[in-house]
Amino acid sequence: MKAVVINDVTSSDNMELVDVEVPKVIPGWVLVKIKAFGLNHSEQILRLNEIKYDYIKKPIIPGIECVGEIVDASDTDFKSGQKVIAMMGGMGRSFNGSYAEYALLPAHHVFAIESNLKWEQLAVIPETYYTAWGSLFESLNLKYEDTLLIRGASCALGRAAIQLAKAVGCKVIATTHKEKYISDLSEADQVIIDDGKLTKKICGVTKALDLVGPRNLTDTLTAVEKGALVCQTGILGGVYSLNGFDPIKDIPNRVYLTGFYSNYPTQEIVDDMFRFINVHQIAPKYGPVFKFDDIKSAIKAQDSGGVDGKIVVTM
Repeated sequence: MKAVVINDVTSSDNMELVDVEVPKVIPGWVLVKIKAFGLNHSEQILRLNEIKYDYIKKPIIPGIECVGEIVDASDTDFKSGQKVIAMMGGMGRSFNGSYAEYALLPAHHVFAIESNLKWEQLAVIPETYYTAWGSLFESLNLKYEDTLLIRGASCALGRAAIQLAKAVGCKVIATTHKEKYISDLSEADQVIIDDGKLTKKICGVTKALDLVGPRNLTDTLTAVEKGALVCQTGILGGVYSLNGFDPIKDIPNRVYLTGFYSNYPTQEIVDDMFRFINVHQIAPKYGPVFKFDDIKSAIKAQDSGGVDGKIVVTM
């Protein structure tokens, strides 16, 4: 089969398809014929920096998510030809991931789905919509009566969160740091250009999804109403921790801070998510679509930083 294999820091110019053996099935794992996958920021981090560290299995096929069909179910309850999604659980770091025609994946991180969406639409869902779903409904317990702030809404995750939140019926305030993205966020009730300071500029926010992260988190905590929940899920701001953060002083009284970690999906949660997507006829939004044979162009587009929407690769 064709696959991308990396063993060291790898720029987009050096991303090539090579011939490797189709993986042999082992107990507890299933062989998936990949139909499509989305590109993620974490894969970019892997090939440009994280690959240097010993905890990464090397050589490695990157890719933390995919959609496809079961080819060999091994000793699991899956059926040959069954439509599935897979994500996380060490995929593309501890074991080979989705930048390949076939992937051998642990059954506990492969999930059966029922959907009539096209493969390129499905490819957007696993990591992006699952993270949005978990952040909104598990961590924030979002309800129709809420006013939701999505900080950093112009990313793929932010746009997915807008779709899910509007399907619930709540009010959505979206922020972006670039004016060119305002029209792309038209599903939100209000769009604000984020200069890093929202406190005293917005009112009525009962739930907040912060995708910018530690860089602006303390401002998010003071921008919401008393009794509000704040979920910090993303790190778009490029700051990964808060030095000197004092929870007693920096989290206002009666404001609640949580997060969402996407490494533990379950079939039950995936079923709930797809049921919601199907009932509300949500059409996942995505950016440019590339063929697997042209994955170098997809990676170049990712590295350019100017792509609008999630990049999808199809077989």
